[in-house]
Amino acid sequence: MFDRHLYNSTGDPVGTKLYVGNLPFSVSENDVASLFEKAGNVASVRAVMDRETGRFKGFCFVEMGTEAEAQQAISMFNGSELNGRPMIVNEARPPEPRNNRGGFGGGHRGGDRGGNRTRY
Repeated sequence: MFDRHLYNSTGDPVGTKLYVGNLPFSVSENDVASLFEKAGNVASVRAVMDRETGRFKGFCFVEMGTEAEAQQAISMFNGSELNGRPMIVNEARPPEPRNNRGGFGGGHRGGDRGGNRTRY
């Protein structure tokens, strides 16, 4: 099992994966990779796409080669503009656990269910 102090919940080294937000919709993964290479080795870039439309949602995750390179990228790019939009760059957090209760069903809502009607 992973040591929680060295790895996050997905097994990635803590401190190398960055959240990059407020990106223009016209930006590609290659554009982001080219920009972040100025801060060091870019291990991967994953743009987040809308499931319904397949369009870019305006944010991505960039994994840098080392924690020092990730910190360099944060200091270089957080608040800097890309195509007129100030980027948000910070260390990515593990996803929040989801409640898998589903969207149907539910408990008894109260009220009369019609079993004892005297009038129709």
